Amino acid sequence: MSILLSLFLKVSALSLVAFGGVNALLPVLLNLAVNQEHWIDLQTFSDYFAIAQAAPGPNFMTVTLLGWHIYGAIGACVATLAIAWPSSILIFYLQRLLLGMKDPHKKQSIQYAAAALAIGLVLSSAWQIALQINHGVAAYALTLATIAFTLLTRWHPLYLIVLGAVLGLLGFV
Repeated sequence: MSILLSLFLKVSALSLVAFGGVNALLPVLLNLAVNQEHWIDLQTFSDYFAIAQAAPGPNFMTVTLLGWHIYGAIGACVATLAIAWPSSILIFYLQRLLLGMKDPHKKQSIQYAAAALAIGLVLSSAWQIALQINHGVAAYALTLATIAFTLLTRWHPLYLIVLGAVLGLLGFV
């Protein structure tokens, strides 16, 4: 099977369970791209994720960058289409179903279930990525401190990004 077809089919399949966006899929995407297919290494995956998070626009840019790495501009287009089309069709029909429902309690239950699923997948993804990317005590301490600051303070996330950058420049993480 050609690499483009493989990329398209595998990313399309992931798209169907992307409740919470691509961030909910990161551990699976990392495992696919780094461990199974060996398209990229762990550092490149981490770099692409950082670029995607720093850049304005949709958070599926990680997948687009992965496609770019694999097969240039055509790979980027294939990967972007693959991550977008299945979930877009699924959401279109789910929205039509919700709009057609008469019972507000059933509608609200579905919406709450989808929100809980998205939150759970994103939190699980963050945990799995932290376990795979962190190397050393300082990296784990920074991760735990970030979680604590996020939960306990009203700090803007930019402060935490700057803190991480300074610790990285100083060689602690």
